[in-house]
Amino acid sequence: MLYSTNMPRLGDKQNSDFFEDYLQRLLAERDRSGLTEMIGGIEALMISVEPGNSIEYIAELALMTPYQYLVTLDSDKHLTHVLRIDMNSPDILLREIKNSSYDDIFSGLNDLYPVGVQKPHSRYLGEILLATNRHEVVALQQQREFRFFSVGQLAELDLPLNVSISKPSPYTQNVVGYMERPLNGIRVYQHGECMVLSAAQAANDRSKEIQERLGIKQLILPIDHLATRVYSQNREAALLEYLALSSYYYWGSYDIKDQNSSTNVTKNIRQMPESNSPAKVFTANNYPYCVNHLDKLPSPTENFVRNYGPRLHHMAVAVKDGQSYGRENIDIVVDAIVSQGKGFLLDTVGSREEGMKQIFSSASDFSSLIIEYVQRFGDFQGFFTRDNVAQLTYAAGQEEGVKN
Repeated sequence: MLYSTNMPRLGDKQNSDFFEDYLQRLLAERDRSGLTEMIGGIEALMISVEPGNSIEYIAELALMTPYQYLVTLDSDKHLTHVLRIDMNSPDILLREIKNSSYDDIFSGLNDLYPVGVQKPHSRYLGEILLATNRHEVVALQQQREFRFFSVGQLAELDLPLNVSISKPSPYTQNVVGYMERPLNGIRVYQHGECMVLSAAQAANDRSKEIQERLGIKQLILPIDHLATRVYSQNREAALLEYLALSSYYYWGSYDIKDQNSSTNVTKNIRQMPESNSPAKVFTANNYPYCVNHLDKLPSPTENFVRNYGPRLHHMAVAVKDGQSYGRENIDIVVDAIVSQGKGFLLDTVGSREEGMKQIFSSASDFSSLIIEYVQRFGDFQGFFTRDNVAQLTYAAGQEEGVKN
């Protein structure tokens, strides 16, 4: 039996008594119920883009990450492009709506926010988790008052029918799905007609040829963590909700006082590498915007949420540790990506002495997501250093559209 309550705690963020009490109760009950054993790692990430944007985004992801275009699922309302590294890392399901006038619950979430509404179909939808028995998992979660789309609603939303998907979270506005597959089996999505789209394949192949030519293909590793931004008052609830829906545990929280925020990390209880099941990070203001006029504190995280809505902010991609010609691999990768016209919000921050180096790209024109590159040195296991995350948070807060 897996035990979720005896993991070491890191960080210095002070949580409420409410959180500490319910954290232990929630994880202990999750273990007893069998949910921790039945729910595995992240199988897929779901991202939606505007009509006509998927090919360019496939090219961008193929250049900046290890993902390869695999196949397209052609259904009534969407083209869903499957991007894959291998069966050890999560897929990306890239959904492109065919008709720009189409409206559903996900585009409705964007309508509430001044920057989000500018791209009504562009957003990160959520993760699909592996389950040994998804129907039993859903039944247990429904007993805990979590809500799921019915099969009819999944069909209306044009989502895979072999995946059970929760309703969007009131805290993160993301969904969580569950799917099954045989041990060592191939992921299959019951969704539309399967085909290889020549334009998508060509875009992928061009980017992979550039990766190879620039010498960075072997340096870029799978996704390390996924970072969601939420309102300050929802930080603890968002953490508890995700822990209830997944088999993750609370790794700890760090207080980044000079940016008026905290970084809160959850990881898979099976201790599998992040390349197999990325860590889930939640970032929130320490104090809500409604009192900020009194203290005039920085507020980049809450400003982002007020402009875009609670949502995924960035995907962090690992970089192989090492150097070439006296330069760290992360700097080689960044320079190569810059040579192809992609911008970054700052120079790489951190050092070998501190344990890691990191950098944020500019937000994608197609998904609004930032790519973070992370190079850890030696046996360093952290997700950031305090100075690094302060600089990254500040840089992201200066982006056009976030500070307005």
